[in-house]
Amino acid sequence: MSIVNLNINRRTFTIDVDPTAPLLYILRNDLSLNGPRFGCGLGQCGACTVIVEGEAIRSCITPVSSVEGFAITTLEALGTIENPHPLQRAFIAQQAAGCGYCMNGIMMTAKALLDQNPRATEIQIMEALDGNVCRCALHIRVLKAIQQYQQEVRA
Repeated sequence: MSIVNLNINRRTFTIDVDPTAPLLYILRNDLSLNGPRFGCGLGQCGACTVIVEGEAIRSCITPVSSVEGFAITTLEALGTIENPHPLQRAFIAQQAAGCGYCMNGIMMTAKALLDQNPRATEIQIMEALDGNVCRCALHIRVLKAIQQYQQEVRA
């Protein structure tokens, strides 16, 4: 065990953990941040995606010690039920969530992409989302929601 300082959603957390533990386990089990979800545990489905220093990463395969001192953003930082983030509002407007299990990864991946490249093309969006598995077959609605958000950000 060792002391790790994490900057999550603009708050600092000091925790005593195994430095090799996956970030996902710390987020969910120790800090009760349940936006990132356990899916495959191999970094292949995207359900566990968080943003670290502007990059979408898979928290299930990221050792907690490797993100110490970096700005980590989880879905909880985007918006609230009372005041959803514009990306979340676009997903609601487009009815782009089925079971919702994959939505954390899709939203965080889209947010990281569009923060870096607000004018991302449809192909760039689809390439960024390629590693996110959604079994509800709502890919077209997801793309429309992301494009709606993209239009609002540009306006």
